[in-house]
Amino acid sequence: MRVKTAPRLRLQPARLSCHAPASILNESSQPLTLSANQLRPLVTPQGIISRQQGASTLVLALFVVAVLVTAIVAVVFGHKLGYQRGYYSLQNETKQSAVTSEQAGKELKELRIKNKILTNQISTAKQELLISLTNLDELRQTQQALKVESKQVSQLSDLYAKVITKQGGMPLQILGVKIDPLPENAFEFGFDVGMLSEDGQAKNLAVTLTLQDKDNFIEVPLEPANYAIEGIVRIRGRFVMPAGFKPLQVKLNLEAGDQKVEQFYDWNLGDMVDNMPLSLLDLPEVDKSPISNETAGAQPSTAKKLKP
Repeated sequence: MRVKTAPRLRLQPARLSCHAPASILNESSQPLTLSANQLRPLVTPQGIISRQQGASTLVLALFVVAVLVTAIVAVVFGHKLGYQRGYYSLQNETKQSAVTSEQAGKELKELRIKNKILTNQISTAKQELLISLTNLDELRQTQQALKVESKQVSQLSDLYAKVITKQGGMPLQILGVKIDPLPENAFEFGFDVGMLSEDGQAKNLAVTLTLQDKDNFIEVPLEPANYAIEGIVRIRGRFVMPAGFKPLQVKLNLEAGDQKVEQFYDWNLGDMVDNMPLSLLDLPEVDKSPISNETAGAQPSTAKKLKP
């Protein structure tokens, strides 16, 4: 039975004629017709599978190539990025090192200057120490000389006191008086009193100081008010003048043993003290130096002078 070939298969004999055996061509000059069973082996599952495998291999090869290209690009990009970061980091570290080195140089220079200053200060301190030791030695020698002189004066004073006592003693008398102005309407007074009793014993001395105007008088508190007198007693103190009170005279009463002295002085202030502070709190201790009549601030009132 002959099978009609489909029109789409008519082109196949020309393609297959190249592969047909020569015996077939010689036997018949008619067109080659193949049955469906003869054409079926040309399109087999194995061919399709082989084609699919080839396509899969190609896709796999392309994927591998893409992965390799991506990896290469990533490596190149990462290397470039890492290089740039490393370069910039190294550049920053270099700049920082330069700044640190410059700062360290400045600090070293400052340390050298400070070291030089400290060296000069140490040298100056050594010189001052040497001068201080020299002055201290001189002060010790001066102090020793003053001690010797003080002992000599004390010995001479004791001798004079003994001589005066043998001659009947020295009556109670005022040797010096002063009143100096101070800040805040305050005043400083001083009285030097001398006495030697006939028996050579110390006597109790009571002192009273009074300020007087025309109609009133104010007694100045003394601390202490009693002294033991055997030779010379220096009475010192300070008081604040009451507001509005202007004294005209100062009265000083002394009593020791059986002797009494009452002395009036005209209110006559001494010269202002140099470099006087502005407050009583800043004043030094009361001056206990001997008072001379030439520098005394209060002068005796001849009209009201009383003798013991």
